[in-house]
Amino acid sequence: MSYDLVVIGSGPGGYEGAIRASQNGLKVAIVERELLGGICLNWGCIPTKALLKSAEVFDKINHLGDYGLTGEKPGFDFEKVIARSRAVAKQLNGGVGYLMKKNKIDVIEGFATLEPGKDAPKVRVKLNKGGEQVIEAKNVMLAVGARAREIPTIGAVSDGERIWTYRNALTPKAMPKSLVVIGSGAIGIEFASFYRSLGADVTVVEAMDRILPVEDKEVSAEAQKAFEKRGFKFRLGAKVTKVEKTAANVKVSVEVGGKAETLEAEGCIVAVGIVANTENLGLEKLGVEMDRGHIKNDSHGKTNVKGLYAIGDCAGPPWLAHKASHEAVHAADYMAGKKLSNLNPPIPGCTYATPEVASVGITEQGAKEKGLDVKIGRFPFKANGKAIAAGEPGGFVKVIFDKKTGALLGAHLIGANVTEMVQGFCLAITMEATEEDLQGTVFPHPTMSEAILEASLDADGRMINL
Repeated sequence: MSYDLVVIGSGPGGYEGAIRASQNGLKVAIVERELLGGICLNWGCIPTKALLKSAEVFDKINHLGDYGLTGEKPGFDFEKVIARSRAVAKQLNGGVGYLMKKNKIDVIEGFATLEPGKDAPKVRVKLNKGGEQVIEAKNVMLAVGARAREIPTIGAVSDGERIWTYRNALTPKAMPKSLVVIGSGAIGIEFASFYRSLGADVTVVEAMDRILPVEDKEVSAEAQKAFEKRGFKFRLGAKVTKVEKTAANVKVSVEVGGKAETLEAEGCIVAVGIVANTENLGLEKLGVEMDRGHIKNDSHGKTNVKGLYAIGDCAGPPWLAHKASHEAVHAADYMAGKKLSNLNPPIPGCTYATPEVASVGITEQGAKEKGLDVKIGRFPFKANGKAIAAGEPGGFVKVIFDKKTGALLGAHLIGANVTEMVQGFCLAITMEATEEDLQGTVFPHPTMSEAILEASLDADGRMINL
């Protein structure tokens, strides 16, 4: 069987790239070894947000008095909390199946490997139902994603019982009383936030000297204060030397400032990054160029092998679903000879904890390292009417402008619902907005988004409401 495009992997990048290719008139097949929607919809982005929503509601119920309300002492059914998350994932998995049918995309269930071909590599699929299928195509798009990184040398390997990666943390058999989370990136912090909300004693271990190390330093510091107020414990600048199970718990040995310490808890979550799923695909035989485990590609997603594209996590950082989707849609337009979308859009990053963190563009320390002459504005939510009324006064908005041109270079937010606010900054950077553009924009009142205007005004010392 022959296609114009075969997509391997059906995560957000894979299935959205397949849909765009079909919209462009190409005959498309998609190969998936497990569940349509990939890690994001089934084991990552979506089910974790379902868990975090349950945690957010539980937190609110525990503070009814703050809003003049009363009620019985709240509780939770942990099995039902997990079941709701899985139901949400199942619903979206079914939605991707519907989209494949709607767009006349053939779904082939199995594990794909690549072999030399004419226009592009041949795709040999070991079918889940048994047997094999060989597919020829004019183009092949690798959207195979990544998996949790584990460290066997120190015992940081999931056993599904007490030592977890994100998959285990999404479907635990019981609610743990205590957890050690190794890694304070978005994944580690989100799980720490969820389990802490439900009452677990949580200690987060981070090798760097601050949490959320990819974020602006001010945001990292504010986040740590907020999390500590919620009862988080942190070990920063810590090297994990050993993870071992005992009869009833897990021991995590760390070194902090040259001093050894052993942390003990019912469970341990390993959240130390990802590894691209590039093994056993036949890439070596094809001579595909690699870079530290990731597939090298150009600005259109093309690899060095004719007809072979790579997008998303398998092609390098940032390891974000929305980045994969953009790359895939762009590649599908490129191979069809269509007008291309923005080549280098700003890629936002979000952490859906309590409080939320969101950012796009350069950080203050990044600007200094590049020698950029910038001016910075800030506005705290404690001076924002909507935030005060909502009982969410924590956090702030921080903006970074080029001092000479006024161009918006970066924005960094922490507080309630900021993951829904950062897109305004993404649009502004994409459209090359300046501080003057933001300062001249009318923001609805009362909204937390007014902090964007105030922070922009503060960059010129003209803040009004503080």
